[in-house]
Amino acid sequence: MKRCAVVTGGSRGIGAATVVKLASQGYDVALTYRTQRTAAEEVAATAQRLGARTVLIQADLADLERARAVIHEAADALGELHVLVNNAGYVQRVPWEDVSLEDWERMIRVGLTAAFVCARAAVPYMKEAGFGRIVNVSSLRALTGAPHGVHYAAAKAGLLGLTRSLALALAPFRITVNAVCPGYVATDINREALATRGPEIRAQIPLGRPAEPEEVAATIAFLCSEEAGYITGQTLSPNGGLRMD
Repeated sequence: MKRCAVVTGGSRGIGAATVVKLASQGYDVALTYRTQRTAAEEVAATAQRLGARTVLIQADLADLERARAVIHEAADALGELHVLVNNAGYVQRVPWEDVSLEDWERMIRVGLTAAFVCARAAVPYMKEAGFGRIVNVSSLRALTGAPHGVHYAAAKAGLLGLTRSLALALAPFRITVNAVCPGYVATDINREALATRGPEIRAQIPLGRPAEPEEVAATIAFLCSEEAGYITGQTLSPNGGLRMD
């Protein structure tokens, strides 16, 4: 059966790799972007070459009404909706005492509240289809904390509580909800850290390197699959052995 997915923040990094991976597995995909239209078009073109129908949706998910509308636009364009990957987010590395209330509120809105809003809008479509997968892209910082990004760590940790709670609420409807907590990934977000502290970071990782976005995307795609139907409320952390629980 053809599946239809929404990937928020799908223009680059893990989100872009996830769009391409899902397309390679036969999904039609709607992807959101905030400002990088050209990058989003390139991702969509790659997905289309793999046989997927794609939909591009511009949205700043800090606008929660817009976040809700994104799901309805995607479902209307694709005809159905089976999968939601809440990937949109951003990093702001500042000492905790320099985080303004505005910084805090925007981070929580984009990184946590928008995921809740998108999930709430998506679930009725999943119930109608009799199948649903929600994957929340969190971060290793949700498990370790981040002294130079307390609001980022708090938003990502909140996603884990949201994941478990929705997993309990939605299990009767055959909708699974899981989270992914990547460690260091070779994306734009980590480019500066890897450029300035690359040897130090690699020395901390037992596998000796950061992940490629495609490796995290493969984990996400598995959680979206039929084969993962008995996995819900769980957190997978592809981190190269940096943290083992």
